[in-house]
Amino acid sequence: MKAPVRTVLAAALAIAAAPVAAQTYSQTVFFGDSLTDSGHFRPALVNQAGPSAAILGKFTTNPGLVWSEYLADFYGDEAFSDNQGGDNYAVGGARVGTDTTGALGPIPSLATQVGNYLASTGGRADPNALYTVWGGANDLFAVTGGAPAAPTIGAAVTSQIGIVGALQGAGARYILVPTVPDLGRTPGFIAQGPLAQGQGTQLSTAYNDALFGGLAASGLRVIPLDTFHLLQEITDNPVPYGFTNVTGTACQPQITAQSLTCNPGTYVSPDAADTYAFADGVHPSSKAHNILADYAISVLEAPRMVALMPYTQEISGLARTERVAAQVEGRPDAEGMRAWADVRGDYQKFDEDAGLMVDAEGIGPALTAGLDWRSGNLVYGGFLGFGKQTMDFGRRFGEFSHEDTSLGAYLGWRGERAWVTGQVGYNWSNYDLDRKVQLGAVTRSHSASADGTSLVVAVESGYAFEHGNLRHGPVASLVSQSIDIDELAENDPTLSTSMAFPEQNHDSLVGSLGWQVEIEASEAFRPYARVSWEHEFEDEEDEAFARLQSLPSAAPFAVPGLEIDGDHGSVLLGARAGLFGLEADFGISGAFAREGTDNLSAFLSLGKAF
Repeated sequence: MKAPVRTVLAAALAIAAAPVAAQTYSQTVFFGDSLTDSGHFRPALVNQAGPSAAILGKFTTNPGLVWSEYLADFYGDEAFSDNQGGDNYAVGGARVGTDTTGALGPIPSLATQVGNYLASTGGRADPNALYTVWGGANDLFAVTGGAPAAPTIGAAVTSQIGIVGALQGAGARYILVPTVPDLGRTPGFIAQGPLAQGQGTQLSTAYNDALFGGLAASGLRVIPLDTFHLLQEITDNPVPYGFTNVTGTACQPQITAQSLTCNPGTYVSPDAADTYAFADGVHPSSKAHNILADYAISVLEAPRMVALMPYTQEISGLARTERVAAQVEGRPDAEGMRAWADVRGDYQKFDEDAGLMVDAEGIGPALTAGLDWRSGNLVYGGFLGFGKQTMDFGRRFGEFSHEDTSLGAYLGWRGERAWVTGQVGYNWSNYDLDRKVQLGAVTRSHSASADGTSLVVAVESGYAFEHGNLRHGPVASLVSQSIDIDELAENDPTLSTSMAFPEQNHDSLVGSLGWQVEIEASEAFRPYARVSWEHEFEDEEDEAFARLQSLPSAAPFAVPGLEIDGDHGSVLLGARAGLFGLEADFGISGAFAREGTDNLSAFLSLGKAF
C-alpha cells in the first residue's frame, strides 16, 4: 500500500501549493510528536482496517495535511514518515527523552528519533538541511496525568537541549524549535474549566521559558517559532482566519475524539476541517496546520528579504558612480566651469538563483547634479544626488525601499587618448520595511525604519586608439563600497510574527575590465558602446540574521544567506549629442550573464559650460 498512499499525498501537496524552483535547504528533516507526525501509524491502521484506512494516520482532520508537509513542500521537499521512506521521524505520542509504547506499537522519543537519523547517516548531519525539533507537549500531559512537574519538565527540557546540541555537534546549522503551544487554549483543557486552563497555560509557559533560557545559556543557536502566542492570537480573534469555532472539535465525538482516525465521515459538518481550529481536544485542524506553516515560512524567509537591502544599495551606488565618471570622460575640452545634471531610472530584479524563494523586483528614480572646473588636463568637481529604490516581494511578503542623499567629489585627468578619474562619495540613507505575513486568509503588516550610510571610493581609467572617426580601447575600474544599515525593529513587538533584524555591515569591491567603442558620426552626435566583465572581490554574507521580538528569551538566529553572483558581464549603450545648446549624454546600461540578478538603468545627462 505504500506506493498508492505516497502518490495520493504527492498529488495533495501539488494542489496545496504551487511549486517553487529555488531550494534554500538541501532537505527538511523533522523530529517531534503528533503535531509534526505526517502518518507514522498509517501502515498499522491499514493492516488493521484495510485499504480504506489509507486516508487516516495523521493527528488532524484527515486526509488533510499537517504543517510539516506544507513547510517541506514550500522548500521543494516532502515530509513522508521515516517508516515510509521519508525524513519525518516524528511520531504521535512521543515524549522528548522517554521511549513509550502505545496501542499501535512503539513510540520512540525525540532523542531516539534523532539517534535513528544519525545512525542512518553515519553520525553526520547535513549542514545544509533544515531540521525541526518540536516536543514537550506529551511530557506536560504526563504532568497533568500525575507525574511530578519539576523533575518531568526539567528532564524533558534537558533532553531537548541535548538533542539540539547533538545535531549541531554532528554538523546541523539550521534547527527550527517551536514553543509548546498554550495548552490552556485547547478544547481539551477548556472543557475541564478555568482551573485546568490556567494550569495548561502555566505548564506551557514554564516549559518554554526553561527551554529557550537553557538553549541560550548553552550557546545553542536555533530558529524559534512562537506558537504559544500565535495560538492565543488566533483564538482571541478567530473570525478573520475563517474559524467559527475554537473551543469545540471538528471531529466527533466532541472533545474526546481521536484525530488519528478522524475523517470526513466523522466531521461535525462537511466544512469542519476549514471552520474549526481543532480536530480533537489538543490537535489542530488541517487549516490551522496550514496557518502554522505560513508562520514558519514567514520567520524563515524574512531575514533573507532584509538581507537583500545592502545589495540593492550596492547596485544603486555602482550606477551613480558610473554616471559621475561619465562626466569627466565625456566632458568637452574647453577649460572653465561646467554644470551638469543626470537623471536615471534603475530597474532591479532578484530571483531564485539569487537564493530567494520569491522574486523581488522594483524600480527607482535618481537625480545627480554637479559642478566642475577644467584647467589644462585636470578636471575637478563635486556632486549632490538623491535617489530612491523600491523592491517588491509580492502580496504575500511585502516590500522595502530606501532613499539616498549623496555628496561627493571627483578629480580627473584627461590626455589626448588616455584618462583616469577618481571619486569619493558619502551617502545618507533611510530604509523602510513593509513586511507582509500571510496567515491563511489573514495578512499582517509589520513595518520598520532604519538609517544607513555608505562610503564609495572609485577609480576608472581608459585608453583610446583612433582610426579616423572611430575611437576604441580598454577601460578598467575599481569601485569600493562600505554600506552600513542600522537595526530594523518591527512594530507590534508583542505579536508572534514581529521580528527585529540586526545591523548590517556590507563591503563590496568590484573590479571591471572591458572595451569601449565610440564613433564620431558628426560633430554633434557620437554614439558609443562598452562591454565589460565584472568581478566581486569581497565574499558574500553566508547567513542572514533576525530575532523574534515576542520571545525575548530566545537568542538571535540565522538562516542561509543569499547567493549573489559576483562574476558577470555589463553593457553600456549611449550617445553624446548637442541638444538645445546643451551637451547631452543618454543611454542604457545593465548586467548580463548574471545568475539570479537583473539590473538595467536608463539615463540622461545634460551639461552646460560657462
